[in-house]
Amino acid sequence: MTTTTTLPNIARGEGTNPLKGLLAHGQSPWMDYVRRDLLTSGQLKKYIDNDGLRGMTSNPTIFEKAITGGNLYADILNSPEAKKLDANGVFEKIAFRDIQDACDIFKPVYTETNRRDGYVSLEVSPFLGYDTKATIAEALRLWKGVNRPNVMIKIPGTPEGLPAIRQCLEEGLNINITLLFAQSAYEQVAEAFLSALEARVKKGQDVSHIASVASFFVSRIDTLVDNTIDEKLKAGVDAGQEPLLESLRGKVAIANARLTYKKYQELFGGRRWEAAASKGAQTQRLLWASTGT
Repeated sequence: MTTTTTLPNIARGEGTNPLKGLLAHGQSPWMDYVRRDLLTSGQLKKYIDNDGLRGMTSNPTIFEKAITGGNLYADILNSPEAKKLDANGVFEKIAFRDIQDACDIFKPVYTETNRRDGYVSLEVSPFLGYDTKATIAEALRLWKGVNRPNVMIKIPGTPEGLPAIRQCLEEGLNINITLLFAQSAYEQVAEAFLSALEARVKKGQDVSHIASVASFFVSRIDTLVDNTIDEKLKAGVDAGQEPLLESLRGKVAIANARLTYKKYQELFGGRRWEAAASKGAQTQRLLWASTGT
């Protein structure tokens, strides 16, 4: 489960359901998972209606588990058309159908929240993470292939990905920027978003329909830091350093996220942002990813 963040509005609270209660704090729960039966059984709609689920994201690993975990995709895998396609072609037939169906299920949320929630993410190939031009071409192709207003194309926040992110946003795509760990990386992504909006405004183009999230990873920071602490303690440290190292265990990731959120408030609270907001733009929300593993 991931959550997207906006500025809190306590008046939005709904009932006593813990997940729905997150809405009162400006948090929109997303599901980091997709599988065919989740879409066809009505279970996803139940999560939306009963638990306040507001979005969904996917990646190649998620699809791999869904495809290899049973016979849910046998109709495509065993079809005559699939036999004429390479592995990537078959994958895209599966992924496009699932993402399109998920987008359709989330469409009421997208409409009711005035395009603030209700998005489903599909990731560009990870093999293109260091190729700007190929990433742009892939993102545009996926956007057109899914052909849903509430799809988000996921692009990694690599140095090569940044110009692709800016270009795709300027082209009018919804973009989910993934694999952000550092505050400096987040600032670069936010700058790409703001610059893209400003470019569209300058050309007289609409910005009200463009949505973006910056996926900032949390728990993996603690995993790295805590392992480093263990290594240092095992190697031996001065007596005065041991309590300090122990005090950092399990604390760095949240501190990093809080400082990043503070930067979000600064970036989307000043005059520069107000100029874009006056044209109907919505903030690029922070998505807290990898919050438990």
